[in-house]
Amino acid sequence: MRETSSRLLRLLALFQSRRHWTSAQLADRLGVTPRTVRNDVRRLRELDYPIEARPGVAGGYRLGAGGSLPPLLLDDDEAVAVALGLRLAASGSIAGIGEASVSALAKLQPMLPSRLRRRIGTFQSYAVPMSARGPQVDADVLTVIASACRDLEGLRFDYTAHSGASTRRSVEPYRLVHDQRRWYLFAWDLERDDWRTFRVDRMSLRSPNGARFTRRELPPDDEIARRVTSAVDQVHWKYRARVIVHASAAYVRDRLPIPVDVEPLAGDRCAFEPGSDYPEMLALYLGMIDADFEVVDSPELVESLSKILGRYQRAVDASAANDQGREIG
Repeated sequence: MRETSSRLLRLLALFQSRRHWTSAQLADRLGVTPRTVRNDVRRLRELDYPIEARPGVAGGYRLGAGGSLPPLLLDDDEAVAVALGLRLAASGSIAGIGEASVSALAKLQPMLPSRLRRRIGTFQSYAVPMSARGPQVDADVLTVIASACRDLEGLRFDYTAHSGASTRRSVEPYRLVHDQRRWYLFAWDLERDDWRTFRVDRMSLRSPNGARFTRRELPPDDEIARRVTSAVDQVHWKYRARVIVHASAAYVRDRLPIPVDVEPLAGDRCAFEPGSDYPEMLALYLGMIDADFEVVDSPELVESLSKILGRYQRAVDASAANDQGREIG
């Protein structure tokens, strides 16, 4: 009887680890015959576990949805990871799950063996908890976005930019990224025809979602992380300006050292909002674009450009005077 009970728990663990199993695969894993597998499945059904069966060569078994929640079978490292994750979630950046995380942790810890409780207790004793400093995001919003990424379903939302301007966006969502206690969506912007990063707490989702789309070739995960980091860094620049460049958007993107949103304009022009902690550095970067441009609403940048212009003009005048002196001599 003890052997049968142990095998039933192992069978449940297999159903939790993978969606579909054939009878032969389960028999091989458990070291029994397919007939024993059928009998064990029958016993689980008698205990109200919804085990679904599919006939035929490609058939097999899977744990269906609904019914009684099966026991969660974790090894030591998984149990510790879940307990620590619940503790961090209690003070994290997802709204509405703090109380549930504390409740789940209270249920889990008494069930752990003493050796695991000591490991978790050591972490709790020497880790200093800090409350969430960034804005919280509703768990339902994250679920909707993650589902849209999975199902290749477009999203429509109102978006409030760092400047306070509000726009309506239609995107193809691909990845959720968590960085510096904030959630970001990496998506293809249909109007800008380019990849964009959006802060989720600034998104107001519109219902229903957009149409289904065909998956695009997605950048590698490390490239996505780099782009999101770059977008986050730009938001925290001390000085920003709107710059209109007399060149195409593609040309400007190729000339910039980091990815920046560039807006195409009429007349083979474009606009973007570069930034820097120092307006002098920003002025030098604009000179590297090698195209005529106009600065909109940034007196600090205009002043830096004027200083650099004067310095360059003095250098040109001094060089011309030196050349004239050599000719006379």
